[in-house]
Amino acid sequence: MLIPTDSWTPIAAMLRQLGKQALTIALWLLLAGIGQADSLVTTVVTDPLTGVAMDGLDPVSYFTGTEPQPGKPDYEYDWQGVPWYFVSAANRDVFMRNPDVYAPQFGGHCVTSLSRGYLSDGKPRLYVIDALKLYFFYSTANRDAYLMSKDATLKAAADNWPKLQPTLSGAEGATGVEAAVSGSSASSAAGQASASDTNAAGTGGAASVAPAGPAGNLAPTTDSSAAEKGPNG
Repeated sequence: MLIPTDSWTPIAAMLRQLGKQALTIALWLLLAGIGQADSLVTTVVTDPLTGVAMDGLDPVSYFTGTEPQPGKPDYEYDWQGVPWYFVSAANRDVFMRNPDVYAPQFGGHCVTSLSRGYLSDGKPRLYVIDALKLYFFYSTANRDAYLMSKDATLKAAADNWPKLQPTLSGAEGATGVEAAVSGSSASSAAGQASASDTNAAGTGGAASVAPAGPAGNLAPTTDSSAAEKGPNG
């Protein structure tokens, strides 16, 4: 038996409507995915999968031992719009009081790339501690270039950061630009803050921050060369 052609009209209209709805949903999902990807590009470099700063390494631990230690979600602190992990409550509390002292400079972006006029994510295990400031690098070559010309690299990076930072999203501030290029007065203030935190953390019987300078366990310049494994780190 043949079905009259007119009876297909409502069905065809319904199918067209469903097709429009499916296309709208697909477009919405695409835009949502793009927005989510953009949100991962923050002022502070984070793990693209977890959203945690410094791949989950404890920023305070860079200043207390021979190599950084992985933090724990149990000791989390949200700063600059991203979570930071710590090995203990004491380290977390120390960071909370003076985040500018322990956080990587320029939000963890590679300081050498920044000095050359572009952004690249620094790798938390490719680092240098210089004048009580923590710097990350994209590659060992970039780190070596910094060590060969520290003052010029820091000045160029500080000049370029205000131009490139607006291309990122996330909370502003605490980028370390002024601290990175400041003189001995800033280093002295950081040292006093570090020593003060040492006493505060030590009273808790947990991890503490070593005092800066000769009395502590930090050389004037500390890099991650000795802690690297393999030819590429």
